[in-house]
Amino acid sequence: MVVIIVVVVVVVVLLGGGVLAYNGLVRRRNRTQEAWSEIDVELKRRHDLIPNLVETVKGYASHESGTFEAVTAARAGAVSAGATGDPSKIGPAENMLTQTLRSLFAVAENYPQLRAVESFLQLQEQLTATEDKIEYARRFYNTSARDYNIALQTFPRNLFAGAFGFHAVAFFAGTEADREVPQVSFGPSPSAPTTAPSAGPPPAAPPGSGFGPPQA
Repeated sequence: MVVIIVVVVVVVVLLGGGVLAYNGLVRRRNRTQEAWSEIDVELKRRHDLIPNLVETVKGYASHESGTFEAVTAARAGAVSAGATGDPSKIGPAENMLTQTLRSLFAVAENYPQLRAVESFLQLQEQLTATEDKIEYARRFYNTSARDYNIALQTFPRNLFAGAFGFHAVAFFAGTEADREVPQVSFGPSPSAPTTAPSAGPPPAAPPGSGFGPPQA
């Protein structure tokens, strides 16, 4: 009789521990997925801003075709990587896009009259805000992913995690330098031309683009 009671108690304890472990993994996985969804929304918002930004700068520096093509190609690569949903692929693609955006803003620095273009200033402000949100969301996601992955690797969760569909997730990699927000300075620059090319009135935005916060 005593043996039966001991066995029952052990079984109940094991079942209770298994349920708690399973529920804990579910919570961590859901938190990680929620954190990633926040990154995804902001990345799409970033992608939506870039075409208008390129067109605005192009109106004053149309001869910088190489820079515009590089930004466009990097954006296309980031969008394509985003479709995979794999942070290990999305991170490098977004970092490449950040590098090309720096080149675009370096071009913009040579055209001080852009500071009088309201659409450019709005786009710059929106892009900066979006970059800040991405960086915050990235840190939250990576923390959630770390906790989830550690939980998967610890006993006794590692005994059943794979069988129940729990798998490790990739980090959204990126150094602080890679994620640094591109900045524009309209102060005097030794390399800036004394007279910027005449470009006529500020370029009009593409039809239906608007300059309010873009919809993801």
